[in-house]
Amino acid sequence: MDFKKIRTYPIAQRRNKFSIDQMITPGSSVSFQNNELEIVADRIKKAKASGRPIIVMMGGAVIKDGCSLLLIDLMEKGYITFLSMNGSVSIHDFEIALIGKTSEDVQSSLKDGSFGMAEETGRYMNSAINKGYAEGLGYGESIALEIGKLDLPYKKFSIIHRAHSLGIGVSVHVAIGGDIIHQHPSCNGAALGATSFEDFRKFTEAIAGLDKGVALNIGSAVIMPEVFLKALSISVNLGHAYTSFTVANFDFLEMYRPMTRVVEWPKILGAEGYNVSGRHNQTIPKLHELLVPLSF
Repeated sequence: MDFKKIRTYPIAQRRNKFSIDQMITPGSSVSFQNNELEIVADRIKKAKASGRPIIVMMGGAVIKDGCSLLLIDLMEKGYITFLSMNGSVSIHDFEIALIGKTSEDVQSSLKDGSFGMAEETGRYMNSAINKGYAEGLGYGESIALEIGKLDLPYKKFSIIHRAHSLGIGVSVHVAIGGDIIHQHPSCNGAALGATSFEDFRKFTEAIAGLDKGVALNIGSAVIMPEVFLKALSISVNLGHAYTSFTVANFDFLEMYRPMTRVVEWPKILGAEGYNVSGRHNQTIPKLHELLVPLSF
């Protein structure tokens, strides 16, 4: 297979299922109720008040459910101190910064081999990662710098750009072959591996300081729960102690890896584990409301 012969097309020709006008704005009220969510919100408030870490791990559905502006507001108000994500989040976030839209129709584009082949997404993101690789940077920082350098028109909607501008750590954790930019001729596997591994180091440093803090996994079914578990193990191996911390999983289904790696197994280290079931466009606005009460 000669990947250099792969054909791409202009992103302007692509139909998208999500746009910035579907984003949920801070201050939106929701009727969702969940006792465990209220406990998690209280733990976040206490962590913020005591200067402890509040780490958010994410999957791509969080972006497509319109939660970017809510997360940006929580970062700006000090309720998120480190942001980590799988590769799909970085792609949806970059496309939003680029064109204000994301999320293609996979089934229709799979028929002619055009799925994932929007030229600008692969070219700009792979260029950023390749440059970051040459400079010894992580994936997240490389993308953040590229969004700023290109001065993308919708960058204010990007969680990666905003986190970086606030000095909040951003890590991106990829499975090679799992993201659409890996399909492009411009993709460099060595660059992907090195920049994502650098982010794994950064993430593990954040997890090493998690004692009396909070870690949330929002919508990542596989990658982030696995990365979180390995980061915990490395931290303990290198002598970092935990007395108590809070972990919570947010998703509309209870799946094996998040429930074991995030909610249950860390209890042996003193964690309190919670599961918040519901759609992200309900649970995240409610979390935001609990942390930043509505004012009238």
